[in-house]
Amino acid sequence: MVFLRSVSAISRLRSRVTKQSSLSNSVRWIQTQGSSDWDLKSQLQEIIPEQQDRLKKLKSQHGTVPVGNITVDMVLGGMRGMTGLLWETSLLDAEEGIRFRGMSIPECQKVLPAAQPGGEPLPEGLLWLLLTGKVPNKEQVDALSKELASRAAVPDYVYKAINALPLTAHPMTQFASGVMALQVESEFQKAYEEGVVHKSKFWEPTFEDALNLIARVPVVASYVYRRMFKDGSIIPLDDSLDYGANFSHMLGFDSPQMKELMRLYVTIHSDHEGGNVSAHAGHLVGSALSDPYLAFAAALNGLAGPLHGLANQEVLLWIKSVVEECGENISKDQLKDYVWKTLNSGKVVPGYGHGVLRKTDPRYVCQREFALKHLPDDPLFQLVSKLYEVVPPILTELGKVKNPWPNVDAHSGVLLNYYGLTEARYYTVLFGVSRSLGICSQLIWDRALGLPLERPKSVNMDWLDKFMSLSR
Repeated sequence: MVFLRSVSAISRLRSRVTKQSSLSNSVRWIQTQGSSDWDLKSQLQEIIPEQQDRLKKLKSQHGTVPVGNITVDMVLGGMRGMTGLLWETSLLDAEEGIRFRGMSIPECQKVLPAAQPGGEPLPEGLLWLLLTGKVPNKEQVDALSKELASRAAVPDYVYKAINALPLTAHPMTQFASGVMALQVESEFQKAYEEGVVHKSKFWEPTFEDALNLIARVPVVASYVYRRMFKDGSIIPLDDSLDYGANFSHMLGFDSPQMKELMRLYVTIHSDHEGGNVSAHAGHLVGSALSDPYLAFAAALNGLAGPLHGLANQEVLLWIKSVVEECGENISKDQLKDYVWKTLNSGKVVPGYGHGVLRKTDPRYVCQREFALKHLPDDPLFQLVSKLYEVVPPILTELGKVKNPWPNVDAHSGVLLNYYGLTEARYYTVLFGVSRSLGICSQLIWDRALGLPLERPKSVNMDWLDKFMSLSR
């Protein structure tokens, strides 16, 4: 069998496409919208027909053009590296990192509206960007903040569903159970059962569910936190605050810096293209026309795995184990010994390496910059900085790791710990709240573009043996 192009060639092509797209669309993405219309749904009603036509042209004009080849390694290796999903809201490049609608994290920090000059971007602004591909102005973001606050009421039966679980249940179990309980009010499910919406308009009740879900998950998540760690003392939503600040407030952290951190955290964790477990799970379940609550609950269950979102919990626990054994003022030589000890025991250094990235995660970098600005003398941050110097050379020497550099999880726990959110078991819930923005945004576009049921072909080893014998 003659392959159409090598995997390395595909990687180079992806990189060129990403860079060319970023350059050609930079004006489109970065230009601040001048419209006085503050309603997000009306913006989508204008944009969606254009993108529907674009997809039709791609199918009709280029539908038979191959975009890559599949190797046996890919089939046996969890489909890693296969190009097989349409994901409009973000694109991950191995060298450049994540881009939200063509914009890097530093670009987002520069142009997205903030709560105050020079502050971190408001998550509502990123949500607008993910959905429309346009940078909103401050008035549009403020209007979206108010709309989300107006949608944030959580029915009592959701709390009862969570309360039915023991306090010892993992926070992600409680959070996912709360999301499943929210599903009772799904507008998409009602519209579909009643047959009142044509499939070309499925995106509209999906939009309503998505915004309701995004608005309510911080309330549910903070309830889980207060129930587990603060004796059930619940803090209600403050509708005068923006999304990130409100989440921080309901958790019980009202310092201005913690609110800024939560704005940054939600923004940078929101989306990471479609191939990671949580995003793919949400897309897969949604492709069956399951409503956004069911799709997002599936995403949360994937995020709860230790090879995905649970890693941010494992990083802080590992760092604290270093401190317990060696003290806060550990030398680099001592740290090297501890890292080798971890690796020789058959474990990994949590927070290092990435399935796609081949450089330091830009999300790690922006968190490091936040720490350098606000907590440069924190002992755990200084330890994280030493790890940044020590771990990559060791992993490179080991020779088994394609990416020896830190990812987003290597830093987030230290920042949260500094501001008092010390319960590492809860960290993946924060990740889940953030990921609602990206997964729900893409699900709206899945319905708007009429993307089909996902159904890849599977084979067994007998089939592979026969295929390889015929291809020789």
